[in-house]
Amino acid sequence: MKEQIENLMQEAEMNLKDIYYKYDKIEEENSIKVLKAFKENNVNETCFNMTTGYGYSDLGRDTIEKVYSDIFKSEDSLVRSQFISGTHALTTALFACLRPGDTLLSITGKPYDTLEEVIGIQENDSSLKSYGINYQQIDLIDNHFNIPEIKKVLKEKKIKLIEIQRSKGYSTRKSILIEDLEEGIKQIREVDQEVIIMVDNCYCEFVDTKEPIEVGADLTVGSLIKNLGAGMASNGAYITGRKDLIKLCAERLNVPGEGREVGPSLGLNKQFLLGLYLAPSVVNSAIKTAILTSYLLEKIGYETEPKYQEKRADIVQNIIFHDKEKLIAYCQEIQASSPIDANVKPIPWDMPGYQDQVIMAAGTFTQGSSIELSCDGPLREPYIAYQQGSLTYNYGKIAIKNAIMALIDKT
Repeated sequence: MKEQIENLMQEAEMNLKDIYYKYDKIEEENSIKVLKAFKENNVNETCFNMTTGYGYSDLGRDTIEKVYSDIFKSEDSLVRSQFISGTHALTTALFACLRPGDTLLSITGKPYDTLEEVIGIQENDSSLKSYGINYQQIDLIDNHFNIPEIKKVLKEKKIKLIEIQRSKGYSTRKSILIEDLEEGIKQIREVDQEVIIMVDNCYCEFVDTKEPIEVGADLTVGSLIKNLGAGMASNGAYITGRKDLIKLCAERLNVPGEGREVGPSLGLNKQFLLGLYLAPSVVNSAIKTAILTSYLLEKIGYETEPKYQEKRADIVQNIIFHDKEKLIAYCQEIQASSPIDANVKPIPWDMPGYQDQVIMAAGTFTQGSSIELSCDGPLREPYIAYQQGSLTYNYGKIAIKNAIMALIDKT
């Protein structure tokens, strides 16, 4: 059996060469973009210096935010270690931009599980709902924006902010390609020029050569323990976009009147810069690992999404098992093939912020880092494994081969 899997691996890599080449070219273009931003903002060794306490006059922190603005083609950015996660950054942006009586509209259906209590879909006394902020959602139709319904809602009532989650989260829909995002924003602007368009860009950075601000978004939000941290950043997140909105976000994160002027870097500037520098390459490795996974799992009879030949919007690969035990076995083998805590066997548990038990394989150097190879999924039908990351393609390949062997043993 091991020999058959080795032969299938060789077949896969031969057949995937042309697809891999396309993503190599995307990596090259994004690398040029990053290097240009570093040079134009004079990133130098002084930027590695740390601040403590209030964090006044942190040259490295301020330079990083200028670099991000150049890469994203935005007016301003907030890139801080004080953000605990992507969810924290999204929450900060929502509370910064919305006021009692305002309406938040999601046009990609229900957001990721950890935002349910933030919004008030699940009751919480600290939610947007508890502050009198209204919520409405429009589901995708056949994985595309429901443009007629969006335009209808925008004409009927005043919407303050539209939230678009590009990656699928724990849903069965497809992730949103940058060209589809561009068309959706264009259609929105035909009806409403003022509504704030905020894009949850987690898992999507550097998968293509354009980012959401370039196609008309007002704010883009993401985590540094995903794509842009490249396994180097130990925490943090970013918000980038319109200058007036970034000011509001900084004051919500910190203190009104002080905003972006405070927030010590605590020695993390070098990690943030090195992670960003490596990100195009690491994201490419994660994409290739996902494509290989899709190819191999399809060949041995499992459903995958996206299919290996489909264009990618993010680094996430779905494997649909329709079987709880196979989902658990696959995640456990990913953990066993990880560099950290390989001896630990993950089991489903009640994770904070999730409504179902979740099994999570994450033998990572940074806790919860999903640019490192990880695999998780809620224990609910149709029992989907959501796999993401891999700092290098070869480490990903080793883990996938082992996970496939574990599945075959389960059959």
